[in-house]
Amino acid sequence: MADLTDYLWIVWLVFILVCVIIELLSLEFTFLMIAVGSLAGLGANLLGAVWWLQIVTAAVVSVLLILLIRPVLLRLMRKGADHTPSNVAALLGMTAQVLSTVRPSGGMVKLANGETWTARLSPDTDTQSAEPGEIVRVTAIEGSTAVVLPSERNIT
Repeated sequence: MADLTDYLWIVWLVFILVCVIIELLSLEFTFLMIAVGSLAGLGANLLGAVWWLQIVTAAVVSVLLILLIRPVLLRLMRKGADHTPSNVAALLGMTAQVLSTVRPSGGMVKLANGETWTARLSPDTDTQSAEPGEIVRVTAIEGSTAVVLPSERNIT
């Protein structure tokens, strides 16, 4: 009768395949390093090492790769990346035109990018309202509401 450790190489191959698939979904190099460490465990298996030495080999190689190679790869991936603000960060400081009177309780504005947002006046202003046609500046986004300041209070 065959020993289970005779087929351990199949377990290594399946584990490597699973790690590569997870890496393709996550793209953060952690599972790629574990897959390469597992490849070292498979190599130890093919060289005839006992099962516990295979696991130790895979673990040591994986940890070394995660600590030494992964940070370098992540740095290279981020090098030359576009640092243009996006999402909410892109809206901060943007000008907007008031569509319906904006008070501390609410109103509507059309942002410079063409989007229409609900808005309310910032508590930092003495003004009680901003009338339609006035230009305001977005100072914060709270949920789906833009917090705005009238243009005379804006610091350029």
